[in-house]
Amino acid sequence: MADIDRDDSRRPDPDALLALAEKDRRGKLTVFLGAAPGVGKTYAMLTRAARLKAEGVDIVAGLVETHGRSETAALLGGLEVLPRLAASHRGRALEEFDLDGALARRPRIVLVDELAHSNPEGSRHPKRYQDVEELIAAGIDVWTALNIQHLESLADLVAQITGVTVRERVPDVVLKKADEVVLVDLPPTELIERLKEGKVYLPESASRAVDRFFRLGNLTALRELALRRTADRVDDQMVDYLRQNAIEGPWATGERLLVCVGPDALSEKVVRVASRLATGLNAPWLVVSIERADREVETTERLQRMETLFRLAEQLGAETRRVVGNDFVEEILKLARREHATQIVIGAGRHRGWRRFLSRSLPDTLSREAAGIGVHFVTPDKAEKPEAATRFPLPALASYRQSALIAAGLTAAIAAAGKLVYVFAELPNISLLFLLAVLGSAVLGGYVSAFIAAILSALAYNFLFIDPLHTFTITAPHEVFALIVFLSVAIIAGGFASRIKEQAEVARVRATALQSLYDFSRKLSTTAKADDAIWVAVSHLQASLRRNIVLLLPDKGDLRIAAVWPPDTDLDVTDFTAARWTRDKQETAGSGTGTLPNSRFEFRPLMGPHGLVGVCGIEQTEERLDLNAERALSAILDQTAIALDRARLSEESVEQAARLEGERYREALLSSISHDLRTPLATIMGAVTSLRQLGDRMTPESRDDLLQSIEEEGSRMSRFVSNLLDMTRIESGTLKPKGDWLDVSDVVQAAVERARKYFPGKVIETGIAPDLPLIEGDSVLLGQVLFNLLDNAVKYGGEEPVNVYARRDGGDVLISVTDLGKGIAPAELDRVFEKFYRRGKPDGRAPGTGLGLSIARGFVEAMGGRIHAESPAVKKRGTRIVIRFPAGEKKADRAK
Repeated sequence: MADIDRDDSRRPDPDALLALAEKDRRGKLTVFLGAAPGVGKTYAMLTRAARLKAEGVDIVAGLVETHGRSETAALLGGLEVLPRLAASHRGRALEEFDLDGALARRPRIVLVDELAHSNPEGSRHPKRYQDVEELIAAGIDVWTALNIQHLESLADLVAQITGVTVRERVPDVVLKKADEVVLVDLPPTELIERLKEGKVYLPESASRAVDRFFRLGNLTALRELALRRTADRVDDQMVDYLRQNAIEGPWATGERLLVCVGPDALSEKVVRVASRLATGLNAPWLVVSIERADREVETTERLQRMETLFRLAEQLGAETRRVVGNDFVEEILKLARREHATQIVIGAGRHRGWRRFLSRSLPDTLSREAAGIGVHFVTPDKAEKPEAATRFPLPALASYRQSALIAAGLTAAIAAAGKLVYVFAELPNISLLFLLAVLGSAVLGGYVSAFIAAILSALAYNFLFIDPLHTFTITAPHEVFALIVFLSVAIIAGGFASRIKEQAEVARVRATALQSLYDFSRKLSTTAKADDAIWVAVSHLQASLRRNIVLLLPDKGDLRIAAVWPPDTDLDVTDFTAARWTRDKQETAGSGTGTLPNSRFEFRPLMGPHGLVGVCGIEQTEERLDLNAERALSAILDQTAIALDRARLSEESVEQAARLEGERYREALLSSISHDLRTPLATIMGAVTSLRQLGDRMTPESRDDLLQSIEEEGSRMSRFVSNLLDMTRIESGTLKPKGDWLDVSDVVQAAVERARKYFPGKVIETGIAPDLPLIEGDSVLLGQVLFNLLDNAVKYGGEEPVNVYARRDGGDVLISVTDLGKGIAPAELDRVFEKFYRRGKPDGRAPGTGLGLSIARGFVEAMGGRIHAESPAVKKRGTRIVIRFPAGEKKADRAK
């Protein structure tokens, strides 16, 4: 038992095994990493490729830049080079990597140089690393080269070290997910020597590079960054190996970072610094922004900055989250404890002037209250100017003018009213009237209008009601105090009124959005079909966003347009390509994204509980969606995905029920064939065998008995096969009865005579009313119906006679077949017309195939009649099958 317990405790990490299994299904990425151009990344990659090529490995060069270096070009000569794709950029002819050609060629390994390269406009992906990700997803191994300065998290640090801003960048997550990182290192002095010899750039370019980028200090710092990043990647690989093999060893420290950001310029630096900290600590990190619950003060520009900041954090490998609350410190600490964060990273800007004494500092408050959690401050550079902290967006000039007019108008009206009151009565508290002007200005024009009204009210009160009148002079000290108190109260009251108005507006906007979502949910809850849910979603989205909407569903390996609104909306080739990318990769593509940004639409996947159920396209304009619209869009898409998945499951349930019903019918049919057809076959085979072997020695009476058995069983088999063929005709829709005028009495007599021949020992009594009207139908089908009913009555009627009646009942002709058997329970009266349904005999098995009454119902309904069963029929026992046909003209009328 001890051994078993010890084995269980050293079980491999399931998450690590799942990650390993996921890697086995994808291609592998090998990155040749260098500190700077010219260290020999491409040369090392080609040297290693040449060795594998000599060993017979299918390795090709998708795109390799030699930069005119003869040694590199010589290595490239031994490899298969894929043709490049002709492209143009700003009027220049270019040769770019052909992604589709590489996917079609599908080698084992493909070389794609310069991972940070930007593709020309109009390409499927704007960046080459996205081409590489598609190759890896297709199961193709990729070798590529990258310089350390192109990593996104190091962009600001490299710019600070070298003074050169790197434009082409690669998200850190690309390097983090690489299966192998090969460090190509060269001492800075040797690299500078190679540069001077013209082995890196052309001579005229080399001299400029030495003066600017290729300085000894710069190269040393870049080399350190490359070594550190490679060491971190090796450590990650070692930890993965230990987890996969349940080996006890040095594990990660368990650090977790919580990064606080806002729509300010410093937050970008905070994210980059946090990314480097997380990489150095090998720790996960969460980027969070706090939004006020009672106020909507974000401008469109600030919202866009937040979206850009969150996308940067996600590219660097962070998890992002938005939190709503009023107390920022409390919300941050609550989230930090819930997420088990060990460090909080926050920007600490510089306050100017009086703000350092009056304003509350979030970093300082966090450092005082974050017990047990480290707080890491990120400060701006000295060269950076502190950003003006605009807690509220400044009003436009037109807004100032409108606020002043509202304040002046209300103050003048209150002053006139106060003067009128003062004529009749000198009130000591006449100043309270002016508070109405302040409060009214706050409600109508906001805080600015309230502040202006407070100043104007103080001046008007002083000018009109404080001695000496009609001057701004105040002689009594208590009047000065009263005026100061009035002005303070007016400003405070105006601020509160303005705040209440803002909160009411925020509540109104959010209530409108909530009501819209409620209306959509209510409409969606009443839809059972996928088409109804699609049209409800498309129309609601178009009405909410005021943009063209298209919704596509997977269909036979491709996408089909399920709904568009407005109806004249169409998709071009680029739009369909972006939609297919969203379907295949289950990620956003199209306008405003990194994949096919030239599309007019932004396509988002609809993810249900069981996977992707559709793709929604939202046409993008110059004005991006605001935060409320984004939230509403996400909620609507989530609910639509659930509704589509529910409709799909409902359809599958119906199909499954139909399949089960079909299986039940097939089992019943096989059961009928195996018993009811095998029995007559066995009788016939036995009789034939007896005749062949003993025919000469048998008496004539015995031979006649055997021949009669063969005839009877052959007829029985013929009826079974006919029933099966008739049911096939009914279900396939090929049954087309004739429309002849029939004499019911003739058809009934013929059917009875036929039954008497088949059942000679059975008494069949008939009762046909004279002068019956004709009916329109098919005599053959009606005769078959009556024979099936008689056959059924003989089987279940016992020894009693079977009665057949035909009479007129109002405007119908009624035909009934009655037996005096056991009868049918009321709950089974409708089921007797189902296929393969049979009532058992005392021995537990019913004779026949169970198709007779089902065929009868099919024939009768095909001729325009009705059929039903009644029980008990006579003397509280028996069964009656009643057929009704519309009556036609009488025989006498027809003869005339």
